Order: sequence, then C-alpha cells, then structure tokens
Amino acid sequence: MTDRLSRIDIDDSALPPATPEMEQERRVAIFDLIEDNSFALPLRAEQEVPPGPYALLLAIRDRRLVFDLSTDAGDRVAEFHLSLGPFRQVVKDYFQICESYFEAVKRLPPAQIEAIDMARRGIHNEGARTLQDRLGGKADVDIDTARRLFTLICALVPG
Repeated sequence: MTDRLSRIDIDDSALPPATPEMEQERRVAIFDLIEDNSFALPLRAEQEVPPGPYALLLAIRDRRLVFDLSTDAGDRVAEFHLSLGPFRQVVKDYFQICESYFEAVKRLPPAQIEAIDMARRGIHNEGARTLQDRLGGKADVDIDTARRLFTLICALVPG
C-alpha cells in the first residue's frame, strides 16, 4: 500500500528535553503509527503527487506543527505548517483527563474508572477530528491514523 507513512522522525531540537515518560509515549505512538496508518497526499494545483509510502519528519517550529514529508528515497514531497492554537485546549483537556484516569486507577472502583476512560477517549477523538480538519486539503488521514498522530502531537506539545 502506498498511501501510508513508513517512517516517522521527530525534530525536537526546539523543545525542552523530553522526560523519560514523554520519550516512551513518543516511541509507542511512532510504533503504532508505523504498524497501521493511512496517509495520502491529494492532488494539488494539477501537480502529480509522488506515490508513497512517505517518511514524515514532525517538528514544532515558531509555535507551529510542521509536517515535512519525503519519499522513502529521500525526495522532498511536501511541507506544511499547522497552527498549534486549535490544538491547545484539546491537548490541555487530554492531559488533565489522563491525570484523572491514572489517579482513578489507583483508588476508584471499575465503574468510575470506565466513565473517566470513556471521557478520555472522547477527548482523544476530538483531538483526532481537529487534526483531520486542520490537515484538510493537505493530507487525507483516516480517524485511526489521526488518533495516533494526535497521541504523538500530545507527546510533542508541552502540557
């Protein structure tokens, strides 16, 4: 399948050093993405888009999320920048609900843990839909890929 990401690298040189927990979240998110994703570049201005699979360099530069795409052979394909503004609240909400979930696991009964986990999944889905909207016209991703990319964005964006 060519409409996919085959490699994901992170340029975190402009970010504070990642904690071991953040590094682990990044590794898991990247592994999950490589295992299963759908990532297609739409036709732009009648220009042919090189077929994938694609290598993605994900970075934060000038308070913007940067998707830098190339072919597996290293030929540049596209670069687009997304404002982090639309993600700030949902990332903040996601971090807060995750903290609540981890605390709940330690001391609450299963029914309450399940309710918090459902809320966590809902916020995660909201972040994925925001990402799909922001990528509109730039890249086509399915909801599962958007969810996994949102997880990676959360591991990049300081909480």
